[in-house]
Amino acid sequence: RLGAVWLALVFALIVLPSALGISLGISEAYMWALVKTLEWATIRIEKGHQKPPPQKPKSPAANGIIERDQTPMEQEIARLRQAGFEFSDIFYFCRKGFEAIVEDEVTQRFSSEELVSWNLLTRTNVNFHYVSLRLSVLWGLGVLVRYCLLLPLRFTLASIGVTSMIVGTTLVGQLPNSRVKNYLSEVVHLTCSRILVRALSGTIHYHNKENRPQKGGICVANHTSPIDAIILTNDGCYAMVGQVHGGLMGVIQRATVKACPHVWFERSEIKDRHLVTKRLREHVADKSKLPILIFPEGTCINNTSVMMFKKGSFEIGGTIYPVAIKYDPQFGDAFWNSSKYNIVSYLLRIMTSWAIVCNVWYMPPMVREEGEDAVQFANRVRSAIARQGGLTELPWDGGLKRAKVKDTFKEEQQKNYSKMLVRNGSVG
Repeated sequence: RLGAVWLALVFALIVLPSALGISLGISEAYMWALVKTLEWATIRIEKGHQKPPPQKPKSPAANGIIERDQTPMEQEIARLRQAGFEFSDIFYFCRKGFEAIVEDEVTQRFSSEELVSWNLLTRTNVNFHYVSLRLSVLWGLGVLVRYCLLLPLRFTLASIGVTSMIVGTTLVGQLPNSRVKNYLSEVVHLTCSRILVRALSGTIHYHNKENRPQKGGICVANHTSPIDAIILTNDGCYAMVGQVHGGLMGVIQRATVKACPHVWFERSEIKDRHLVTKRLREHVADKSKLPILIFPEGTCINNTSVMMFKKGSFEIGGTIYPVAIKYDPQFGDAFWNSSKYNIVSYLLRIMTSWAIVCNVWYMPPMVREEGEDAVQFANRVRSAIARQGGLTELPWDGGLKRAKVKDTFKEEQQKNYSKMLVRNGSVG
């Protein structure tokens, strides 16, 4: 009986309003109370340490353990070439080498972003919860709220959302192809995505909605978490692109593809670049199909940077709709370090955080210019996303998360150094 009452309350207060796209003000009240609580905790921390409040970092990369010279290597080499070669010129490359050994630009992008102040969660770089007894009590109450109230509620909502997605898309998939089927498919996807966002206590701010991706186009976004797709589909429907999975994810894929033209590839097919490009081009050519959603980085980055975009997404043709996603780490860490946590551990951390708060910027559509190759186009789109989201732009391949540096990268640095020596007349 208690379970029936629980489900009735969940349906009446959360699921039904989510399905209708309305709010009863519960989420707003929860976020207001949460913000006030964190502000009080920050004040107590500052008083406990008896020091001025910490200054906000100037950039997401400003919290490192070394201070880097931001001058690009090309400019530094050009400056060194203005005079004759001196033995001290090699110190520039030595310094770059030491910087890479102590703290390289890539590895730190695959660890959780450090916070300016403690958010009463376990992930923190300072033992703030020992500042005072009241703060310790508040932290303990927070653990009870997150694990005994929010976790069961969110698990219930997630179960309802996933079950509704499987059942709804399976039923819609039985209908013949028509406008009615497409409409019902979009209704199911939007409704279930809204329920799943509520399961994360998601507060999402969408900007410039007039630039939302249109049918027959390609939506590209920076990638922080698997929930990026849910964040975007909460405001519009997309055709997903990805590899076929097993388990629960495989069940969801097989159900959704019956109702919506998602593009799923087998493991053997995903390696066939020409096959992937062909199927994506066929999808984009049909202006009645939903826009494709692609994350060109190919892996999750820690919400501070945008790394190299794979050029394949920009060889297809069609209009590119860039989207910038920026999470607020104060309420919960959305980044998924797949090398450290499996998907179950990650979801547990997400569902026991305070909330998922983020900003989504829809940017004006972009097309490939005359004489511009796919790599240049990808870099231009990446730069636009980085500027809009306030993210650091890095040229490195996200594949370095699991792979070693390619020999070509090493050879490029060696060539730069040798050119400097040769042009200064120090060799030969």
